[in-house]
Amino acid sequence: MARTPSTMVPLGTAAAAFNLPNVDGRMVSLDTAAGPRGTLVMFICNHCPFVKHVADQLAQVGCEAIGRGIGVVAISANDVATHPADSPEQMVREAEERGYPFPYLYDESQEVAKAYKAACTPDFFLFDADRRLVYRGQLDDSRPGSGLPVTGHDLRQAIEALVAGRSPVAEQRPSIGCNIKWKPGNEPEFFRA
Repeated sequence: MARTPSTMVPLGTAAAAFNLPNVDGRMVSLDTAAGPRGTLVMFICNHCPFVKHVADQLAQVGCEAIGRGIGVVAISANDVATHPADSPEQMVREAEERGYPFPYLYDESQEVAKAYKAACTPDFFLFDADRRLVYRGQLDDSRPGSGLPVTGHDLRQAIEALVAGRSPVAEQRPSIGCNIKWKPGNEPEFFRA
């Protein structure tokens, strides 16, 4: 199981626009996804053991964030030719089984993942109401096989700070997960480095 860290893009980075299909067939853009207090963009997929390890917590954190005025979306950008378990058809099933309360979008071109410099699944990007990045770290310290409970502590603390009008802590630990499965020849520069 490969362990790829998130790229930790600079805080203050503007959220990149997107308009992607949801599992229910409707198109979802950054404008329609954004909440009045902020927006959480998560890059996940179906097959990754790191995502499977935290998926139930993602549903809970997503529900809590939505209830606090934060828009939430999950995006899968994996190459389905090499990873058919991540296909849009399987995404529908995954969203239903996990009870995801947020849109689960498919980035077939992988351009949105590139724009966010998403590197792994799961990868989290929390933006404030002005769509400026305030958090890009891990969900919590738990990893598959670590024996640590999945609590969502780090992301929950960042959401709590955002809702309270404070800046989340500046020292943020990168997320760790499977690398995004880039299409052959489509790997971004930051991934090849």
